[in-house]
Amino acid sequence: MGWRHRSVIDLDGWTRDEFLFFLDQSRQMENVMDRPVKKVPALRGKMCVNLFFENSTRTRVSFELAEKMLSADVVNWSASGSSTAKGETMRDTAWTLESMGADIVVMRHGAVGAAQYLASKLKRGIVLNAGDGTHAHPTQALLDVYTAWKHYGDLEGRKIALIGDVLHSRVARSDVIAFRTMGCEVVLSGPPTLMPREVEDLGVAYEREPRDAVKGADMVYLLRIQRERQQEGLFPSVDEYHRWWGADEELMKRAKPGALAMHPGPINRGVEIASEVADGHQSVILEQVRSGVATRMALLYLCGGGAR
Repeated sequence: MGWRHRSVIDLDGWTRDEFLFFLDQSRQMENVMDRPVKKVPALRGKMCVNLFFENSTRTRVSFELAEKMLSADVVNWSASGSSTAKGETMRDTAWTLESMGADIVVMRHGAVGAAQYLASKLKRGIVLNAGDGTHAHPTQALLDVYTAWKHYGDLEGRKIALIGDVLHSRVARSDVIAFRTMGCEVVLSGPPTLMPREVEDLGVAYEREPRDAVKGADMVYLLRIQRERQQEGLFPSVDEYHRWWGADEELMKRAKPGALAMHPGPINRGVEIASEVADGHQSVILEQVRSGVATRMALLYLCGGGAR
């Protein structure tokens, strides 16, 4: 099938067939990762700029590895040491990057809509959203779906329980869209103070009690808890949060036998997930990290014109 997405800001308009096509491309890219020489010339001569306004380890390094495995020229642009710290507007930054010859800009920003704004100001460059505020994190959702798809194949009728801070999570929003498009039943769980007001508008169910949420679940997805939420009074303490909503072996026993334990990272041991689960046989957290490189390679390849 043809590829119609140039920039990827979110996954709102993706069809199930597009997801399936993308997953197949990701599998081919993962094969490249297993070669003695982990490099193909798909994006040779293309310049990729990684523009990160927020701290990141997994996403930034994953994109950088993916770009280099596709033979692209890579520039890491740190916002703290750039002209943006001196007051340069994002519009001028966009035009500067394009004047320098940037073909693909990977951007993470704390403001909702920042990636879309950047894409609107570039005449030729492609923008891949690495996370914008609480809006979207499309590549995280793509790697999550790919990880689950490798284990189960067809995801139609599968159940995923997302537990934690949905209100502030761009990962949750993108995962809800991606897994629902793939035909999954999605159930949310977590403190009411960390849930959107109109949960049903997302097309999902809400179970306050995580033990009910994970019943029959094929995937148990733990969302990262930011400790500053406790300071805001959204839950009493990290210890109490772990007792009520943290994933331990007892919680995993209530899911389907062999259910996958997933987490976007970095994990807070003893908060949203116990070490016995994070390091246990049901955990696919490190597999998700590997999937992140493969899926980002596929996205760069398809959007960057490698397929053409």
